[in-house]
Amino acid sequence: MSKAKTKTREGGDATQIEELLLQALETEMGGVKIYETALRCASNEDLREEWEKYLQQTRRHVEIVTELCTALDVDPDRDTPGRAIVRSIGEGLVHAMEGGLEAGEPASAQLVAAECVVLAETKDHHNWGLIGELAKTLDGSQREAVAAAHEEVEEQEDEHLYHTAGWARELWLESLGLKAVLPPPEERKHVKSAIGAERAKHQRGDMA
Repeated sequence: MSKAKTKTREGGDATQIEELLLQALETEMGGVKIYETALRCASNEDLREEWEKYLQQTRRHVEIVTELCTALDVDPDRDTPGRAIVRSIGEGLVHAMEGGLEAGEPASAQLVAAECVVLAETKDHHNWGLIGELAKTLDGSQREAVAAAHEEVEEQEDEHLYHTAGWARELWLESLGLKAVLPPPEERKHVKSAIGAERAKHQRGDMA
């Protein structure tokens, strides 16, 4: 990374900008594997359809972050200790889902997969929030590149996190023998914000 070229107006740390982009790239790359595995665990057709869409979007996100690295003079192949940790966590989530499949209990495997996706998307959502903040501090073509990437991805990441969190909650309730709303309210109401997710959650009683 050319630290002289990538500098925020506030004098942001170029090394940490590089770290953020590399962790974001690794998160998206791991996300592809996580969704591929989660789809093997999904028995609910609505959930499968949702995750198939998210898988295609995540593959596109890998391309977007790779392009962003180039725009900000970051080598997308560079490894760092932080990136290695992100990769290890992703591999751990895949391993957990594979363990659920090996147990031979489809409902449990699906629930484990939903929780693993929520964990992965929490990090992904966090990354993009930071990328959005970074865009505000840059100038010129770098600002345009980061802002455009954030605009394309942000709403999708909101949906990935909030909808799957809703699925995880409702699948848990179903496993407990309690009333579950499937598909969850977050999906039915097309939630794409934290406020919308909270409202949908509170309205689930009217849908059960």
